[in-house]
Amino acid sequence: MKGFNLSDWALEHRSIVWYFMLVSVIAGALAYLNLGREEDPAFTIRTMVIVAQWPGATAEEVTEQVTERIERQLQDLETLDYTRSITTAGQTTVYVTLDNSAPSAQVPTIWLQVRQMVGDITSSFPQGVRGPFFNDRFGDVYGNIYAFTGDGLTQRQLRDYVEDARSQLLALDETGSVELVGAQNEVIFLEFSTRQLASLGISAQQVIATLQDQNAVSPSGVIAAGPERVAVRLGGQFTSEESLREINLRVGDRFFRLADVATISRGYADPPSSLFRYNGQQAIGLAIGMRSGGNLLEFGKALDAQLERIVSDLPIGVEVHLVSDQPRVVEEAVNGFTSALFEAIGIVLIVSFVSLGLRAGLVVALSIPIVLAITFLAMSYLGISLQRVSLGALIIALGLLVDDAMIAVEMMVSRLEAGDTLTKAATAVYTSTAFPMLTGTLVTVAGFIPIGLNPSSAGEFTFTLFVVLAVSLLVSWIVAVLFTPLIGVSVLPKQLKHKSKGPGRLSRAFTRFLETAMRLRWLTIAITVAIFAASIFGLTHVQQQFFPSSDRPELVVNWQLPQNSSITETSAQIAKFEAEALSGNDDVDHWSSYIGQGAPRFVLAFDSPTAMPSTGQTVVVTKGLDVRDRVSAELSDYLRRTFPGTDAYITTLSLGPPVGRPIQYRLSGPDIGELRDQAHALASAIKQNPSLGDVRYDWMETSRVVEVNVLQDKARQLGITNSDIASALNGITVGTTITQIQDGIYLVNVVGRADATERGSIETLQNLQLSTGDGRSIPLAAVATFGYGQEQPMIVRRDRIPTLTISAAVLGTIQPATVASELEPIVESVRESLPLGYSIAVGGTVESSAESTAPILAVVPLMLFVMATVLMIQLQSFARLFLVVAVAPLALIGVVIALLATGKPLGFVAILGVLALVGILIRNSVILIVQIEHLRSEGIAAWGAVVEATQHRLRPILLTALAASLGLIPIAGEIFWGPMAYAMMGGIIVGTVLTLIFLPALYVTWFGIRPPETPKEEVPAG
Repeated sequence: MKGFNLSDWALEHRSIVWYFMLVSVIAGALAYLNLGREEDPAFTIRTMVIVAQWPGATAEEVTEQVTERIERQLQDLETLDYTRSITTAGQTTVYVTLDNSAPSAQVPTIWLQVRQMVGDITSSFPQGVRGPFFNDRFGDVYGNIYAFTGDGLTQRQLRDYVEDARSQLLALDETGSVELVGAQNEVIFLEFSTRQLASLGISAQQVIATLQDQNAVSPSGVIAAGPERVAVRLGGQFTSEESLREINLRVGDRFFRLADVATISRGYADPPSSLFRYNGQQAIGLAIGMRSGGNLLEFGKALDAQLERIVSDLPIGVEVHLVSDQPRVVEEAVNGFTSALFEAIGIVLIVSFVSLGLRAGLVVALSIPIVLAITFLAMSYLGISLQRVSLGALIIALGLLVDDAMIAVEMMVSRLEAGDTLTKAATAVYTSTAFPMLTGTLVTVAGFIPIGLNPSSAGEFTFTLFVVLAVSLLVSWIVAVLFTPLIGVSVLPKQLKHKSKGPGRLSRAFTRFLETAMRLRWLTIAITVAIFAASIFGLTHVQQQFFPSSDRPELVVNWQLPQNSSITETSAQIAKFEAEALSGNDDVDHWSSYIGQGAPRFVLAFDSPTAMPSTGQTVVVTKGLDVRDRVSAELSDYLRRTFPGTDAYITTLSLGPPVGRPIQYRLSGPDIGELRDQAHALASAIKQNPSLGDVRYDWMETSRVVEVNVLQDKARQLGITNSDIASALNGITVGTTITQIQDGIYLVNVVGRADATERGSIETLQNLQLSTGDGRSIPLAAVATFGYGQEQPMIVRRDRIPTLTISAAVLGTIQPATVASELEPIVESVRESLPLGYSIAVGGTVESSAESTAPILAVVPLMLFVMATVLMIQLQSFARLFLVVAVAPLALIGVVIALLATGKPLGFVAILGVLALVGILIRNSVILIVQIEHLRSEGIAAWGAVVEATQHRLRPILLTALAASLGLIPIAGEIFWGPMAYAMMGGIIVGTVLTLIFLPALYVTWFGIRPPETPKEEVPAG
């Protein structure tokens, strides 16, 4: 009974097949135009931030009473990976990071669970704790950032314009969140002289109480006047600083004007919580994010149009500067990727025409756009955008999918040369090659299973590689057996003359070499195994890498001053850097500085530090990738010479998940003092390595504090409490928020504090007047003594254990993994000397790479099982299965040769390419083995079948290898794809040679096949 033949069915239903072919091309073209555009694929940031405040408490008190309770409660979260807390005096920030096993779709639900869990314990917090506050949008991206500057305008006037612009931008359909950066809050200061108040017999508490009572907003009732309700409104609230100046204070029987005992002025929060500068000029930033699922390029166009209208309405003196323009970056990146894709298509088509001839090459040329069109249609359906990884996957797939079309065309041409009719030649595509091709395709797809099932952030980043390759390869097989035969019938001539000439000179040379290798089978196998062993040794000299640096021109300067530094000092150092190193630098296009905080996450793979007065970031946009590294070296040298006590570290943007400094070690233990000592010992040990830059600690030094020791018995006799003293001290030093004034959309705090001459003086604290229970005033020095002490300004914990991270940059071109390997014996010796309860864990790129690679290795057994199952179904022989699989590992030879020759590292993406090589080589081996068995089943002698099958597969295998290798050239120069491209090109070339030489030698050895002169040695087919 004749079996079903898909190619035959296509020829019998030509109209409907042509129809689906045209529909596929048109729909694919439309899908391509409507696909989203991104620079890089998105991945889920599995981190939530919890902040709680306890004003007045030390870092140790906040850690023990607030941080510990939050972290202990979160230990019960099933999907928790770890918690990391940063606790300072009066505040704790807890970063909750989920395990990679937490599905991306369930992360929002898990954040709700975190809120509920922490909310359940808020009643157990000490009195006075504010919060906790939750930020589950830590991963939000603000792709467009604008800087508003105003010449001659106050911060308040400039902010009014920025707020108006914000309102207009929020009206756009695809606008997500819009945040202000560096906006200063207005404050009305009431500055008292404590000595003057004391001389008048007035306490600050009396002034505060009077102001609060007058400005209180309380219900004053509603009158039911017949048919209507009339509200009663009480006036007298403060409306400005002028209304405050007119207030009269009554103390006993005397009246005082507030302006007589306090200086009233309007200003801005002092010290500010954060600052923002653009090109050294004070500015207010507007960070704009797009809503989820929006089209970034369309959003960019709408944003530009709206901003143009906004700018046209601004007065002279107010300027808007573009700080970050992600839509433009994405458009340029996608255009570059798309150009590389079309270059690869052109290379593959040229290979097809040159090798196959005009008509046969045209069949292949027409098949490729159909495959790509259907792939674009599938990408649109699956929500996959055009970005670095998906377009790279298409380029990688090109060399593979052309193989199916080439095999189909080769089969048709060979059958036509044998005298078959055009129709019979076309139907032979399905009967002879369809299932071996399908087996090879499924095996190749299986090679990418570890990518598809990798739950890590890196796996999520590269997931579209698996999807696009799987779809394109499966579609390629369908096109090869359904559409290609029909195209071939329409394009190829009805008859082809049988080749009367024998094989060409190159073919004869190859045959002689092949037969020599088969005759010297043991030598061939021994040489191959020896080279393979040498490649394993050579692999130890290939540098390892996680993800490469970005190819964008930005440099990020991360500032970390000593932890007790003020924001004023942080701003001054960054301003000095801007004036001396950036201003007038011909290689710098523009820069923006964020003081007291990090820059908004303008790309997903960007790590922003915890907001503190001693931190900051400067984003420097150079004039191109060609000058970026030089500028980085110059700025690093300047920072090292100018700010020796400041940790100023320059990085480029990351491709893939950010990791910070590449070399990191986390030292954990219960006692902070012992932890500090052990950290010094570890840092001293590793800094001897010449490849390391300066070794830094994420927290270490203590800070000076003024200790006020209250004489409790004496204070109690006078009716003075600790709370009274703390409130008075806070009012003198920082200031106490007395009340608020409504001013348009703003609430302006009224802050009472000592005047400038008294705020920074310990003598002022000693002379601070306190009200006793009987109405008298006494100096604080009468009930307290003063002294200096030391305390820990910041405590960092990981999973509830104090953890100190030691980090360092890597000098030169050596990869971090190589340096980490060199340091391992040193670190191990320090680890062995640690006291009980202390540990060292490796962080940085080594940890991130291990976390991303471990899921791949865990899935490799499944990959091998799927491959073996598919192969066994096709081959149905353990012997043939062994032969097919034996070639795959040998691709490592070409990988090592290519990486050593080019100096490229073996990174995460290159490892994915190596896994793909396994499927590619097995695919070629399967088709060759099946061809050998087919010829032997037709009665051809075993030796001759091996030689003839290898000759028959020579051109398709070489053409596929050539197309795949040359097709990778457009991405070989890219930072992200370069190592993978070289690894695959080397593996494909060497793997091709081994498939054509080593596999036949191994086949005749395994089955004991002898040369033709000893036919008695021949055995039946496998």
